[in-house]
Amino acid sequence: MLTVRGLNAAYGSSQVLFGVNFALEAGSVTTLLGRNGMGKTTVVRCIMGLLHATAGTIRFNAREIQHLPSYAIARLGIGLVPEGRQIFPNLTVRENLVATAANYSHNSEPYDVDHVLSIFPKLAERLNHFGNQLSGGEQQMLAVARALMINPSVLILDEATEGLAPLIREEIWRGLTILKNKGQTILVIDKNLDALLRIADHHHIMEKGEVVWSGSSDALAQNEEIKARYLGV
Repeated sequence: MLTVRGLNAAYGSSQVLFGVNFALEAGSVTTLLGRNGMGKTTVVRCIMGLLHATAGTIRFNAREIQHLPSYAIARLGIGLVPEGRQIFPNLTVRENLVATAANYSHNSEPYDVDHVLSIFPKLAERLNHFGNQLSGGEQQMLAVARALMINPSVLILDEATEGLAPLIREEIWRGLTILKNKGQTILVIDKNLDALLRIADHHHIMEKGEVVWSGSSDALAQNEEIKARYLGV
């Protein structure tokens, strides 16, 4: 569904990505893992058209998208939950949800407000509250729900549970498990390895702008050397 091949990217004269390769299978949950500063968010920015690649290709449903503007990529059916949430602070929860609602993937049963509230029921209690009145965890739920409202074929989450309390993190993972069971294709960046090993199908570990290891949850769970080398603090 989404294939990244030979992806290079730079900020000014500083090259950050060096030939990144990976792919997402339809209906799967895939992770990008690695320590801070290894290039994971830069990959996401390239996929979403927020940073132009200097080399390589990004294909979505067999179409090259690396030269498209970000709004065109979103309209093709790629939804982003950005690092830092970036919800609209001066809009209510309901207004955040409907502001960009669409059915870009032409789903026969598209996500609507009631549907996303069934996945994140805590938001139902806060529908008329403004974005800046929500807790960090509620803002993250809203960011995920808002991304779903464009009915994406691929949902990307950058730092899905960063800075959230354990109980709120579990709410996010519960919601993502529901989405996986519905067949949603997901790419997630996070550091909560235990949760990712539970819900993800495929993992790609990045080190210094390259993918240095790829494999299944079972393979990663059993490989203590790889976890210590690339994911340990």
